Amino acid sequence: MSKIMIKDLYNMNETIAAELFDGLTYPWEALPKIGEFIKKLGETLDPEEYDKVGADVWIAKSANVFPSAYVHGPAIIGKDAEVRHCAFIRGNAIVGEGAVVGNSTELKNVVLFNKVQVPHYNYVGDSILGYKAHMGAGSITSNVKSDKKLVKVHTPEGDIETGIKKFGAMIGDNVEVGCGSVLNPGTVIGRESNIYPLSSVRGVIPSRSIYKKQGEVATKHED
Repeated sequence: MSKIMIKDLYNMNETIAAELFDGLTYPWEALPKIGEFIKKLGETLDPEEYDKVGADVWIAKSANVFPSAYVHGPAIIGKDAEVRHCAFIRGNAIVGEGAVVGNSTELKNVVLFNKVQVPHYNYVGDSILGYKAHMGAGSITSNVKSDKKLVKVHTPEGDIETGIKKFGAMIGDNVEVGCGSVLNPGTVIGRESNIYPLSSVRGVIPSRSIYKKQGEVATKHED
């Protein structure tokens, strides 16, 4: 079976949201739970380390949030994170420790693990990005199908029904997404894979792969 379970994609030691995934098998099962989880978790955060700055918004004292950024709750901005000029965080967002949310980047219903970078004109919606995942300039997650039907995850073994209408991408640890790429609804990218710039990606990309175009995916050689 394709390695698309939570344990296959993510290091749970690299997120404040590890308990969100307890009892779940696939990462997208967490998407409907993010908002309520943030509200619950936020109330447990140490006030010596986090400021509550609005309705269900907690920002680490060590984070750098630019004055022009907009953060709507529920949201948690982690320690040493950077939220840059005109970033738009629409709610239901966890920004991990040391993560970067860049100029004009928009987040909605997401979990960014520690050290994630979405630094330049990105849209990330209804998605989970693993430790040190990086999205190049202008790359986005497309989170709704054009026919508005429920999203399926297309695997080599067959489709998995998610029962979810809004589902962007599940991106594993240390994934590099090239500039200008579109991750279509229901995309799953395994750990340590690279996506070529200007790609249109759908389905499951195995871990340690190089995605060049649809139907042309190479396997990385061991060092």
